[in-house]
Amino acid sequence: MQRITQILIIAISAMMFFSCTSRSHCDDESVNTSERQILVNETPYIIKGICYHPVPKGNGSRDFSSLPDDMALMREAGINTIRVYSPIDDMEVLDKIDEAGIKVITGFGYNQNGYYDILSGSLIDYVEKYKNHPAILMWELGNEYNYHPEWFGGDIKNWYQALNSAAAKIQKSDPAHPVTTAHGDLPDSLALAMSPNIDVWGMNVYRWDNPGDIFEKWSEESRKPMYLAEAGADSYMAATMNGYEMGPNEKAQADANRKILEDIFNNLDICSGVTLFAFNDEWWKAGSHDTQDPGGWAPESGGVPYDGAANEEYWGIVSIDRNKKLTFDVVKEIYTKTQ
Repeated sequence: MQRITQILIIAISAMMFFSCTSRSHCDDESVNTSERQILVNETPYIIKGICYHPVPKGNGSRDFSSLPDDMALMREAGINTIRVYSPIDDMEVLDKIDEAGIKVITGFGYNQNGYYDILSGSLIDYVEKYKNHPAILMWELGNEYNYHPEWFGGDIKNWYQALNSAAAKIQKSDPAHPVTTAHGDLPDSLALAMSPNIDVWGMNVYRWDNPGDIFEKWSEESRKPMYLAEAGADSYMAATMNGYEMGPNEKAQADANRKILEDIFNNLDICSGVTLFAFNDEWWKAGSHDTQDPGGWAPESGGVPYDGAANEEYWGIVSIDRNKKLTFDVVKEIYTKTQ
């Protein structure tokens, strides 16, 4: 009998060991908020992040074939978080991101034809599937939707109602990860009043080379954590101005990103960090997918340094071929010295 008991104990222990090697089922990590801070295992977490949407040259769809090289570059730059605009429905990809020591802010769109979106409610299927994966940092709802009331019957209140409702559903399904949103600039009183379920407010902020008074204003409006979900500069000047020559201009991008990042990390008492826009150049946004073209369009983009023009294919800290731009070393310097 004693021998049988010993065998059973060994067998159960082995089962527990092998089941807990699966990242999808044995995550003991907790992510929550306290006052203005995001906490990972009760330790304050500063987002030293990057927006990440890898689309190969000549293509229009996201592709993670470059992931090993991208993770190595991100680790070198001190990046600890990536922000993706749609869910990564691939356990192996999430495992590799986790192995690199990087966390993910997972974005959900409002209407993705029923594929893990807010409108259908199918985003909960994704949350249930991946909520125990250690790469997950936060769930993010929408991206600058406050700029598009026309998507919601001409009344932005419809979006805020959907946002608040979706946040509540996620919190019920997964109380272990905060819910955030990427709001276009500082949320107004209507957004805050109608969306009390948002745990962390992300803000896409393009205010030249200085986020300005956004931190002070936020501190007056809310005690919740905030981070900059987008900020930064492109590497193309639409005109010669402000001391920078027209055309591809990595120095303009590097100078602007240095000032932006320094301002953010000088305000960590209010701001929990940033996911800088963006990791790699994205050739699918303007003109041919086979060439890098100036131009493109983004709402409320007049604050893009140093020409007031969002040249959408030139935002990477690396090129589409993963060659480092001047701003890469700026990001590396600031991220690696920030504790």
